Amino acid sequence: MDSGTSEVVHEFLPYFRAYKDGRVERNFGTDIVPPSINSQSGISTKDVEIVKETGLSARVYIPSTISPGQKLPILVYYHGGGFFMGSPFCPTYHNHVAALVAEANIVAVSVDYRLAPEHPVPIGYEDSWIALQWVASHYNGQGPEAWLREHGDFQRFFLAGDSIGGNIVHNMLAQAGVEGLQGVNLLGACLVQPYVSKTESVHTGVEDRSWLFSCPTTGGFDDPRTNPAEDSRLSRLGCSKVLIFIAEKDDMRERGLFYYEILRNSGWEGEVEIVETEGEDHVFHLFNPNCEKALALLKMLASFINQDKAS
Repeated sequence: MDSGTSEVVHEFLPYFRAYKDGRVERNFGTDIVPPSINSQSGISTKDVEIVKETGLSARVYIPSTISPGQKLPILVYYHGGGFFMGSPFCPTYHNHVAALVAEANIVAVSVDYRLAPEHPVPIGYEDSWIALQWVASHYNGQGPEAWLREHGDFQRFFLAGDSIGGNIVHNMLAQAGVEGLQGVNLLGACLVQPYVSKTESVHTGVEDRSWLFSCPTTGGFDDPRTNPAEDSRLSRLGCSKVLIFIAEKDDMRERGLFYYEILRNSGWEGEVEIVETEGEDHVFHLFNPNCEKALALLKMLASFINQDKAS
């Protein structure tokens, strides 16, 4: 093989490798759990196409025990993976969102935004916003998805995401604050060990290299999409409560603290809370979901979503 075509331009071992000739090897997020009705976990799922032309899609979850006409809080979830890997359909994310739906008794939509390098950023953000608007479009009993029309409570609407998914959540909140989200009461958002950048930081980690790889048109680490200190929309976030999770041994721990401090001092009128898990690394709850601390995190997420639940 020609040495030029076999040159690696980005890798995140053991999960991902991209070559100069455009070839991509993904070893995470490619396995698919099929949708099912009345699964053993007590959750029913279906896959929906949002934009046929681009392939933008999502997986919708409801508790199998839901009654006709019963309304539940809505969660829109954005998976992690550095914008270049991951999927709502892979076991890791399917099982996580299903467990959250079961614990919180909610309706969830997990977004399958398109991935870099085939679809470089900002496509991931654009897909994420289109998907969010698509979910919101069901608020008045219209829209193509029956589960959202029948069971979604659009006055109890939440966002969540981990790692780069947490970054996407921030950007969706910022865009909602500027543009609005018709028919939706966006109560809160959970950012789980989110990726953000800091102007004064040393940017040598795989997460920062992943940002440069996934967004080749970026201006660097002052980009307002990743650096909240540079985001003029920060004080206008379109929700009333934000919950941030960090992990003690996570390389991105300080980034989460930075986001918390910047948001708290931005003039935003909402409430922000931060929770640290001791002794754990980045997205530990996804790869060891049955450990005590992962189950505790899941319960905190569920409690956050249900804190404003109507009696």
